[in-house]
Amino acid sequence: MRTWSCLLPLACAACLSLQTMAQPALTETTGESALGNSNSLLYALAWKQTSAEYRALYHQGFNIARLHVENALQRRTGSKPLAVITDVDDTVLHVLSYWGHLVNTNRDFFDDSVWDEWIAEDLVTAAPGALEFFKFCADNKVDVFYVTSRDQGEATLDIALSNLRSIGLPQIHEQNVTVLRESSNKEIRQDEIMQTHEVVVMLGDNLNDFRRKYYIRGDVDARIAAMEEDSHLFGIKYVMFPNPTDGHWLAAIFGESEPPASAANREILRVAAARSAWTRLSRP
Repeated sequence: MRTWSCLLPLACAACLSLQTMAQPALTETTGESALGNSNSLLYALAWKQTSAEYRALYHQGFNIARLHVENALQRRTGSKPLAVITDVDDTVLHVLSYWGHLVNTNRDFFDDSVWDEWIAEDLVTAAPGALEFFKFCADNKVDVFYVTSRDQGEATLDIALSNLRSIGLPQIHEQNVTVLRESSNKEIRQDEIMQTHEVVVMLGDNLNDFRRKYYIRGDVDARIAAMEEDSHLFGIKYVMFPNPTDGHWLAAIFGESEPPASAANREILRVAAARSAWTRLSRP
C-alpha cells in the first residue's frame, strides 16, 4: 500500500492535458479491463518512460538544490548542522517498471496489491541527478533525511531501506529514514528535524511533501490557491519534481488519491482533462 502525499499542479495540468486524447472505454466497472489503446495512462507514461525532458527536469531540480546547499555551506554561521529533507518515491527513486506492468496488464489506475508485490523486488532505479546530489551532501557533511509514506506491513521499513541502498545512496540508516505507515502527514517529522537542523531545502514530487496545508481533497481550485500563496518558495525552499501519474492532485479531483478503476472514475478523469476546452463553432 502506498500512502500518498500532495502533488504539483503543474504535473496535474500536464497529466490532464495528456490524457485528453485517451478516452477509456466505459463498459468495465471494476478491476482489470480490456482497455487496449484507450488506457488513460498511456500519454503520461510514454512521457515518463521515454522523454529527455522528464529526465532534464530531475537534473534541473537537483542542480537547483545543490546551488542552495553550496550557498548555505558558504554562509553558514549558526550552530545547527545543515540538512536536506526529501521524499522518496518519484523524487529519489523511479518506479517506471511498476507503471509499465500496469499498462501491460490493462490496468489504468494505481493498484495497491501490485505495488506491494513490486516494491519488495528492489526494481527501483535512481532518479537522474539524485546520486550525484546526495553524495555531494554526504561529502560536505550535510545530513539528508528521507521521509516517505508507505505501508507494506511489518516489512515496510526494511523494504524502504533496501530500496534506497540498492541504488547506492549514502546516509541510509534508520535514524535518517522515516516511513509513515498510518498517515501521509510528513509535517510532524519535518518539524522535528527543523528543531535540530537548519533545513536548506526540501525535495518532493507532491505538494504534501512540503507542508500539510496542501492536503486538500475534492477541490482543485482551493489546492491551486494554496500553492499560489507560497509561489515564492518554489525553487527556493521547495524543489518540485514532475509526476503526472499519481499523487494528491488526484485527491483534488476524486476526493481520494487512489481512486478505484471504474467507468464512473474514468468519466470523472475525462471531464477533468477537458476542464478547459475550446468549443468549436459550426460554420454555416
